Parts: sequence; C-alpha cells; structure tokens
Amino acid sequence: MDSWLEPKYLAWLEQGFFVTLTLSACAAACATPLGFALAVARTARNSAIARGAALYVFVFRNSPLLVQLLFWYFGVAAVLPSGWMNWLNVQHAVALGPLTLRWPSFELFAGWVGLTCYTTAFIGEEFLAGMRGVSTAQGQAAAALGMSRYATLRYVILPQALRIATPPLAGQYMNVVKNSSLTMAIGVGELSYMSRQVDTESFRTFQAFGTATVFYVLAIAVIEVALVLWQRAGMRALQRGRA
Repeated sequence: MDSWLEPKYLAWLEQGFFVTLTLSACAAACATPLGFALAVARTARNSAIARGAALYVFVFRNSPLLVQLLFWYFGVAAVLPSGWMNWLNVQHAVALGPLTLRWPSFELFAGWVGLTCYTTAFIGEEFLAGMRGVSTAQGQAAAALGMSRYATLRYVILPQALRIATPPLAGQYMNVVKNSSLTMAIGVGELSYMSRQVDTESFRTFQAFGTATVFYVLAIAVIEVALVLWQRAGMRALQRGRA
C-alpha cells in the first residue's frame, strides 16, 4: 500500500498552511480595529461620516470576495505607475540581527488587502450589533454623570459590546481562514493552491485535498477552543465581580 503522501508533498502543504495562517492572522488583525472604527463611524453624529461608513459596508458586503481580490490584483496593478509595480514585485529584505523580514509578493499583498477590506465590513457589523445590544439607558446615565461621549464609549459601552460581539467575531475569524482559500485565484501559494499543485503532480487527489481539509479543520478548531476559553474566563471574572 502506498504511503499517504511523500515528504516533499507534505512539505508543500505545510508551507501552504503556514501562508494561510499568516494571511488570515494579518487580515484579522487589521480588520478588527478597522471594523471597530467603522462601527463607531456608523453611529457618528455627523451624517456624512455615518453615510460613508454605511456605503462602505453596503459595497463590500454585497460584492463577491473573488471579484474584490481580482480588482486588487489586476485592477490596482493596471492603474499604479510601473515604477511602483516594479518595486512591489522585487524581493526586499531587512535584517534585524538573526531575524530577516521579507517584503511579501504582490499576490500576497493584494490578497491581504482584499481580505482585510472585505472582512472589515463584516466585523464592523458585529461590533455595531454589540454596541446596539447595550441599553441606551446606560449611555444616558453616563451622560447624566458628566461623562464625555468618548469616556462613555470606552468605559460603559465598549466592554459590554465586546462581550456581546465575541461569539460572532470568532465566527468571522473562522470565515477569514476559509475565505483565504479564494486568494489562490490570484496566485497566492496558500493551502488550497498548494493542494492543487500536489494533486496536479502526484495525481493523489484524495490525499492532497483530504490533508488540506484536515489542516483547515484544525485551524477552525483552535479558534473555537479559544472562544470557549474566552467565554469561561469571562464567566469566572463576572462571578468574582458579583462575589
């Protein structure tokens, strides 16, 4: 009986899995504060800011991610000056002692920007739902105590909104991992792309995509476990506060 996959092909899949995790983590790390800023903008007293934020959500939530990725890769590349594109496509590295930081390829950069912009719209809606889940009476009470709008948002609304929005946010982080597979369409060497390469060369379709599926499930399982631990820690903190 043949082995599941040769070490060379497993190394390809591991490399693709690393790219998937890196791309997903970078997109989630950028989309989270941007999403929060978007949610705050949706509640701004300035109607122009609120409408602009609502338009952003409408555009990015209602257009396919694949189209957005193709726009960032092909569309932006067509309008950027050739000198910029040459610089983006050249390998850059900065040595910081034993650590070497390398500039990502334009494919990876475009995938990161596309995933971040897309995910920001969804995370912003989760934060907005969490903020709206906090009773308006608490904001009014904070204002009656002389607290500024910023202080009310930071100390009264945000802690409760974050607790409400945590489970949906975890779901969005899972979606980031799964949505990263679409970046294979612009040539990003993530897990789906590498599994396709393994299948093309080895003709072991079941093994290649089966291994990729296991990697995806493991990544999602880690997020789910982190969510459970977060919720348990929050419950313990709440019980200690009531004691």
